[in-house]
Amino acid sequence: MNYQEQYDAYLARAKRALEDACRRYLPAESQVCQAARYSLMGGGKRVRAVLVLSVCDMLGGDDAAAEQFAAAVEMLHCYSLIHDDLPCMDDDDLRRGRPSCHKAFGEATALLAGDVLLTEAFEAVAQAPASPEVCIQANRALGAGAGSRGMVYGQELDLKYEVLDTTESQLLQIHRNKTGALINAAVQMGAAAAGADAAQREALEQYAFGLGLVFQIIDDILDATATTEQLGKPAGSDQANGKTTFVTLYGADGAMTLAQQVNQDTCEAVHTAFGEKAAFLEQLAAAMLERRS
Repeated sequence: MNYQEQYDAYLARAKRALEDACRRYLPAESQVCQAARYSLMGGGKRVRAVLVLSVCDMLGGDDAAAEQFAAAVEMLHCYSLIHDDLPCMDDDDLRRGRPSCHKAFGEATALLAGDVLLTEAFEAVAQAPASPEVCIQANRALGAGAGSRGMVYGQELDLKYEVLDTTESQLLQIHRNKTGALINAAVQMGAAAAGADAAQREALEQYAFGLGLVFQIIDDILDATATTEQLGKPAGSDQANGKTTFVTLYGADGAMTLAQQVNQDTCEAVHTAFGEKAAFLEQLAAAMLERRS
């Protein structure tokens, strides 16, 4: 398969895993779970789920465990988006071209929908068809990427620096935690499903944080240059909120040059570690430079 065919195949597997997770962990009679399903099944690129599956495939791991891990990381990511959109955070009315969860269901229900997705993500990992050791390793990766040493800390820093001038090193610290840490959790969960060794996990961590930085730089560029219709969420919100971004520091062209250099370094490193087996991961990183939403 070519890259797009392979990506679509991973996307289909992720969707099936998420549908199964909805049936198992989000009962339809609960309005909170209806709101969680609304956001979880609302589409998106599913980059984190695809990373779990592709890393597991690259290393010859257990597909069934990886699919449940992929659903779990998407559930956790979705919780973060629901909470991010709330009026007390980014106050966004649109997500993936539809009303954000709190606009569709109310703030209290949206808050609880995020809570239930966060909680059930860890149950999904614990219930995966894998050994206890593998499930513990995957849960540890997810917790580290999502919590006080990862995404939540990045969100805290992001809020802190909304009203302060931000240096390059501070911006890198924000997005290493806010974006890169959960991407690293995804690749480490795929590695767990495949029984990866320490050297493989370290190489994948380097790839994940490089990919996360490219993803964020392109996000900043799109926020400044794309339309709301293209993005499926409000465009220009960074400037409206006075946030320092990579576009603020370098301009759109300079930010793209930085993204291209980080992407090249990231692809060279993962190729050195895994050779031709890393072709899909390299192509995924390159595709981040071309995305329009």
